[in-house]
Amino acid sequence: MPNNAGDRSATVNDARALLDPLRRLHERIRTGVVETCERAAPDELARIVSDDDEEGDTIYAVDRVSEELLVDFLEREIAPAAPLVLIAEGVEGGEVVLPRGTPAAAAAWRVIVDPIDGTRGLMYQKRSAWVLTGVAPNRGPTTDLRDIVLAVQTEIPLIKQHLSDVLWAERGGGAHAARFNRLTGAQTPFMLRPSSARSIAHGFAMLARFFPGARAELAAIDDEVARAALGPVVRGKAQCFEDQYLSTGGQLYELMAGHDRFVADVRPLFEGWLAERGQALGICCHPYDLCTEMIAREAGVIVTGAHGEALQAPLDVHAEVAWVGYANAHIRSQIEPALQAALERRGLLTGTKDESSA
Repeated sequence: MPNNAGDRSATVNDARALLDPLRRLHERIRTGVVETCERAAPDELARIVSDDDEEGDTIYAVDRVSEELLVDFLEREIAPAAPLVLIAEGVEGGEVVLPRGTPAAAAAWRVIVDPIDGTRGLMYQKRSAWVLTGVAPNRGPTTDLRDIVLAVQTEIPLIKQHLSDVLWAERGGGAHAARFNRLTGAQTPFMLRPSSARSIAHGFAMLARFFPGARAELAAIDDEVARAALGPVVRGKAQCFEDQYLSTGGQLYELMAGHDRFVADVRPLFEGWLAERGQALGICCHPYDLCTEMIAREAGVIVTGAHGEALQAPLDVHAEVAWVGYANAHIRSQIEPALQAALERRGLLTGTKDESSA
């Protein structure tokens, strides 16, 4: 078992033993959720069963399917040999030590999970959701996204969709992917290839603005960045496109698969901006939404914090995380200066505000 003082290579090697069980867990969640979606009407799946701030995001009926499978599997299949702290929305208090009764300090791992990332799109059968899991050696409450050494990400397909993907990575080992055919049970390996384009021109690029609250300003920033990168709009032409995929895991997948070239989710930066206008900050991205970002980086995607720094966040269900993803270094060099300038002008990075942009 790893210990808190163990070296990084040792923890990667130890984590490797968790890969197969975690992939089996993801497969069971995928199967269970798809079967539930086949049986239930969208309104039934969308029934709210918990909106407790202590648990993180709103919990819908469809979420309970994956949560029940999650805790039972980890407690039975992994925790007896490798005690762990499970961090997930829907778990009372946001985390539980398994086997139950084990002191948190005695756990080998911290395992952060989003059992269904993209619940809202899936329960209305609009788009695939994802099971996300990141594994880090237990460094106590200071354990961070940067400590994750193993990650697995599995697509939960729509009921009319027979193909779905699973991605995984060990730190320093590159990203891996397979496509699952639920009609035949076959899994076919494939390569993840982020876009090699040198510009966002004629590609997909966007800022996340899924929910009410600062959407107009986020759109203004998006337009400002596009103008800086591509020049003024030409009548009758589309310079680039956007795809508001309501899932952080899905956004990362689109970058890894070469579908998107730039994605930014900077909603947490707007807390003060909204407060000045008498408004509250709504839902934001959390660490469990980003617990598989290591796979994207292993695939060659550049993932940063809002300031361009290495992404970091505590492994909990409460922290609000701003992040930016670029398909490659060329896209980053085209977009990052414009994005930083747009955020700075609004005082979103420094706390100062250029009144001329108001």
